[in-house]
Amino acid sequence: MMKDKSILITGGTGSLGKALTSHIFKVYPDIKRLVIFSRDEQKQFEMAQEYPEHRFPQIRFFIGDVRDKNRLMRAFKGIDYVIHAAAMKHVPIAEYNPDECVKTNINGAQNVIEACLDTQVERVVALSTDKAAAPINLYGATKLASDKLFVAANNIKGSNPIRFSVVRYGNVMGSNGSVIPFFLKKRKEGVLPITDVQMTRFNISLQGGVDMVMHALEHAWGGEIFVPKIPSYRITDVAEAIGPECKKPVVGIRPGEKVHEDMITSSDSYYTWDLGKYFTILPSRHKWKIEEFQKHFSAVRVPQGFKYSSDENTEWETLESLRRHIKLHVDPTFENHENSDSLR
Repeated sequence: MMKDKSILITGGTGSLGKALTSHIFKVYPDIKRLVIFSRDEQKQFEMAQEYPEHRFPQIRFFIGDVRDKNRLMRAFKGIDYVIHAAAMKHVPIAEYNPDECVKTNINGAQNVIEACLDTQVERVVALSTDKAAAPINLYGATKLASDKLFVAANNIKGSNPIRFSVVRYGNVMGSNGSVIPFFLKKRKEGVLPITDVQMTRFNISLQGGVDMVMHALEHAWGGEIFVPKIPSYRITDVAEAIGPECKKPVVGIRPGEKVHEDMITSSDSYYTWDLGKYFTILPSRHKWKIEEFQKHFSAVRVPQGFKYSSDENTEWETLESLRRHIKLHVDPTFENHENSDSLR
């Protein structure tokens, strides 16, 4: 699928962008070109040290901002696949700087769409978040708007064979700004602040996020929102897994934060299908026949009223699995506490 293809990742110096880069070079060494598009020159400089030109002649680093459509147009020339990972994602910062969040997450998304339509891009996968389902904060609302834009882009492509799709998932274990690296750092101080003892979140590894993106690039028909089947964790168990000896004061939820997250709401259930490893929320309008889609993917419609929320999940991380994942995916030096009880 990737042989002789040119791929561009917006926000390519972020956690998932770097994981995608590693995966692509490992699995698809015969790609033509991989362009890392981002606005942070320091992160590009640091990433370039990991991928020197003499060992990775296909890689290119392109300074640019998704707010700048002209720059996107130049970057997308000769690109076959675009993975849109650029976003302003910190919830409290977005609440305090709403206009900046809108400019990047909504206007930037539309710029990416228009630049893709005006060049020769074949497939586009946009990254979403569980916070886009029934959002209560600005970040989630902007990502919901972004999702709608990418899904609807399939309606305005005309005879252009391009396909737009979206992948939506929960907290990426170990990603920049996420709770596990935060707790690992705070453990040295002996205090792990808990926002709410009832809080739950979905959990996915960086590789799980990468696999979803690659699945969408290869299999999307256009307009799908792919949702993974992944476990949940309780924030109290993350704290216990990382620092059982630490104090754990309850400090209250941050502005715009939910106690639990959704990835599929009951309203989405009318358009949601079970594909086995993933769910997919199909667009209300599509250019292909639902019967053909159902047969091709052996898709099963979910019951009306179905919802997929972190507190009502059927699969849960245990203390043991959390510690194992942290050591494997986040910090190889993490001290794995033995003789720990699993969740009740």
